[in-house]
Amino acid sequence: MQLLFAFIAGGLFGAGLFTSGMTDTTKVQGWLDVFGNWDPTLAFVMGGAMVPMAIAWIIAEKRKSSVLGTPLPPKPSTTIDRNLALGSVMFGLGWGLAGLCPGPVIASLSYGGSSLWIFLIAMLSGMLVAPHLRLRLDRQLPAE
Repeated sequence: MQLLFAFIAGGLFGAGLFTSGMTDTTKVQGWLDVFGNWDPTLAFVMGGAMVPMAIAWIIAEKRKSSVLGTPLPPKPSTTIDRNLALGSVMFGLGWGLAGLCPGPVIASLSYGGSSLWIFLIAMLSGMLVAPHLRLRLDRQLPAE
């Protein structure tokens, strides 16, 4: 049953990415180009994602487990630390340069083309290297 719900949620997420234009790199880069040919339409996509998520967090606060009976994850930290700041900057730079982030790049693989595969390989490599780099940074520059 859990796999069925995951499949349905993933399908809805992918369909939402295609419908909203998040898999179109030119649309994403148009959103980020505030001093050029700015395309504000992705603000509706972001708002459309934040409103249901805010409602979901309100509902989740009152529950002990999910609909399927599995434990809910802990509430995320609200602390802004070095890891959050560095991760946000790296994510933003990658999103701005490529016009894609992890969800849309996987949804875009069906478009074909080698550039998406190169991005996917680079993204997965970064995901593998990041924990080791974080440990190394934490040893050299302890968080305050």
